[in-house]
Amino acid sequence: MRILVWHGYLLSGTGSNIYTQALVREWARAGHDVTVLCQEPHPERFDLGGAQVLRPGIGRLLPVFVLDRYEGLDARLLQDLSSEERDAYVEANAAAVRELLPADLVFANHVLLGGPVGAASGARYAVKAHGSELEYSMRGNAELEGWGRESLRDAAAVYVGSAHIREVLEEVVGHVDRVHEVPPGVDVDEFRPEERDAALAALLEECRADPPNPGNRAERLPDEGNAERLAEWFASREPTVLYFGKLLYNKGVHVLLEALPRVPARGLIVGFGDYRAELERRAPPGTLFTGPLEHRHLRHLLPLCDVTVVPSVFPEAFGMVAAEAAAAGSLPIVARHSGLAEVAAGLERHLPAAHAPLVSFETGDVEDLERKIRGALELPADDRQLVRDAIRRAVEENWSWSRVAERLLDAVS
Repeated sequence: MRILVWHGYLLSGTGSNIYTQALVREWARAGHDVTVLCQEPHPERFDLGGAQVLRPGIGRLLPVFVLDRYEGLDARLLQDLSSEERDAYVEANAAAVRELLPADLVFANHVLLGGPVGAASGARYAVKAHGSELEYSMRGNAELEGWGRESLRDAAAVYVGSAHIREVLEEVVGHVDRVHEVPPGVDVDEFRPEERDAALAALLEECRADPPNPGNRAERLPDEGNAERLAEWFASREPTVLYFGKLLYNKGVHVLLEALPRVPARGLIVGFGDYRAELERRAPPGTLFTGPLEHRHLRHLLPLCDVTVVPSVFPEAFGMVAAEAAAAGSLPIVARHSGLAEVAAGLERHLPAAHAPLVSFETGDVEDLERKIRGALELPADDRQLVRDAIRRAVEENWSWSRVAERLLDAVS
């Protein structure tokens, strides 16, 4: 198949970016002719399996759902743009898509603005709904809700990552036809258990290859000196509890920081966001912040961490970070709500009944999180290995990218 993938953002950093990178790579490896249209300024940094990358000329304005900084672009919240600004953005991107036609499928990310771009392309199109546009920009905005509803009307397929996002989609835009529930995936070859010494050596090598970031002024780059700090950190065998993701209030990192002093472990916080300074202020002594790390770091970091906590206090489309942690043998403990609850259920089905409750906790409940972390850390060595093997199998069977990529195309074949 010839597939054009439209994604208005980057190819790393956040969930839909990682989703796009992985999906494009998987389709290209499977022999499809794939071109991705996005705003990634450095596509050469990524293994895309031979897929082509085109950066449409859209001017400086970039509609977003959460304010971040983008190289050479002026990011503004979608709901704050005028209808003229939105229409101009859609037409600039749709024109870039039309120049690449014909194609068997235009796969567009985000109900807005992927839906309107797909519709304006004139080609057969499908739309992947993510939680970000629905929750942060569209919900409660009648104009955007109506635009989303209209843009999905003629889509060949609309994909949601979980039953939760299916519900949210219908709450926001009303009934939608041809909806297919296909969860995001995990690269099970990239994320896998490693021996401690080998994982640490590889992690430090990746950190030494990081670009300079004097004074940590570039929030999207790893902090300066991570190689030295992580070498010192892991010289100790003290148990480690990891969080990786955006540093926003909605991600619930503050809940984890409140639980940490109550457990025999230290906290490692990976990510960037506007809540970082406040989290650093709240963090108990000994907590280490690294700034954002990429998959090349995380694939080696996760096997070094005993537990990975996903403490979001706001609905999540899916718990990709939890699935990645599980694939690498770091026990995920997730807040039990929305798409995270579905990940927890998928893991629980593969775990012995005595250990299944460890993978989730009551949202925002510090004491429950403390109990689950403590329970995970106190597992005997044999039980700990049993749990690691079980969660790895769960990921392989439920969320491998190869299977996800197949399911997406099956829905429109």
